[in-house]
Amino acid sequence: MKKRPTRILALALVMLSILSLAACGGNGGGNAGNGGGAASGSAGDSGSAAPAGYKDTLVWAQGADVTSLDPHQGKETPAVEVTCQIFDTLLVVDPETNELVPQIAESWEQTDELTYVFKIREGIKFHDGSDLTPADVKFSLERAINSAAVSYIVDFIDTITDNGDGTVTIKTKNPYAPALRNLAIPFAAIVPQAVVEADEEHFILNPVGSGPYKFVEWKQGDHVTMEAFDGYYAGKAETQNLIMRVIPETSQRSIALETGEIDLAYDLAVNDVPKVEENPDLTAYVVPSLTCWYISMNMNKAPFDNPKVREAIDMAIDRQLIIDTLNNGVGEPADAIIAPGVFGYYSTGVTEYNPERAKELLAEAGYANGFTTSLWVNDNQSRIEMCQAIQEMLRQIGVECSVEVLEFGSYISRTSAGEHDMGYFGWTTSSADADYSYYSLEHSSQQGAPGNRSFIGDPEVDKLIEDARSTSDEAARKDLYQQLAIKLDEIHNNAPVFYNAINVGASNGVEGFVMDPNGYHNLHTVKVAQ
Repeated sequence: MKKRPTRILALALVMLSILSLAACGGNGGGNAGNGGGAASGSAGDSGSAAPAGYKDTLVWAQGADVTSLDPHQGKETPAVEVTCQIFDTLLVVDPETNELVPQIAESWEQTDELTYVFKIREGIKFHDGSDLTPADVKFSLERAINSAAVSYIVDFIDTITDNGDGTVTIKTKNPYAPALRNLAIPFAAIVPQAVVEADEEHFILNPVGSGPYKFVEWKQGDHVTMEAFDGYYAGKAETQNLIMRVIPETSQRSIALETGEIDLAYDLAVNDVPKVEENPDLTAYVVPSLTCWYISMNMNKAPFDNPKVREAIDMAIDRQLIIDTLNNGVGEPADAIIAPGVFGYYSTGVTEYNPERAKELLAEAGYANGFTTSLWVNDNQSRIEMCQAIQEMLRQIGVECSVEVLEFGSYISRTSAGEHDMGYFGWTTSSADADYSYYSLEHSSQQGAPGNRSFIGDPEVDKLIEDARSTSDEAARKDLYQQLAIKLDEIHNNAPVFYNAINVGASNGVEGFVMDPNGYHNLHTVKVAQ
């Protein structure tokens, strides 16, 4: 039983233009004369002083610590928010134009449907002073392919060849339409082969990249400090030092922004956004995201091995009530784990909230008296509140569900191991192509760390995903993704809850900040007025 929300088509049109709107803020531009920030200070060797009238340190706060400083391991947004300052990729998507632009690759050419040739920019240095070479590119992409955490974005690659003339040739296994956009995702970062091979464990804790900022210090659970790299190929960053602070409580991030302890606050509580917009010293940036929040049910555990139970859980969730009461009306009910702005999205209609039918389904599955289970979530207050609301909705159909809160790193590792009954997750389709999410979250080969935490292993689903990623024919891909969406709507391994917006609060002293709808905000162009 389905119904389609009347606002979903409007959202789709908005999200199709998401990247071109990425620089727009909810409060307009900032005033360089107002707003506080962290006290000026150095981080390591401060090099040249900040421009007159500007701070030499920019401080931002986020809700969770990095899971790994290794770009081929730490794919979670809190990790990438840091590592994207330290590492670069072959190419990058301009957040304002949605166009692919050169980075480590000076240029590229597709010579046939399986072959891409990249000319590697000369003169790029790693932070240890060594040259970045085509050999480093080959090593890095092969390392990413071999990483259980991020292989799904690069395992379309068949071979990587250092041609010995400053170019690298990548051959794909099959035609693969999103190849270039996948190579622009931060998990495809280029790392120094010599450093990694000399002592990989040291590299993981003391990363060396070629990006605009050098790593200085990681005090786990508290902060990461970086300093500008004088030898950055595109010119030195605007601000000498970056400090990321971990502040799990959304209210405390807002307070820290208001008092000037931080310059940027990522992921404000939706109720705090209007307060920031009304504060003349602050600016709120809000754009639609490519993120879906969803409940994943572990099909390896009873009773979630029963499709009627999974459908009952899906039907017990009042999505619109959650959005209206807990998310200040921001967001749209979700009917797929990819958002409407993603290529390959097909609407099957949002599952109707129908607790009476949910009870009937449980009875048909042999659980007329309900059952006891748990819903895991990481230590983020707004996410906890979402799960508590779902907990009460499940109680209404006879399911006693405890909400178990875990520290973010433990949450990721333990759900990867399949210890959970249900988990509350958010997933961003970073490439804006359906393959990025469907392959990772739904393909049987990606169970665990890559993203498939429902542990679905359905041959028909696998074939649809494989066929869609093995052709560059857009019409054929859309048809396959329509079939896949319909099939997944029958399986109910994941219960999509809502599509959200992404926000950042800033002091009005912040200049040059551009929103990335994936949340990977690059800060090398940002400076903060005193």
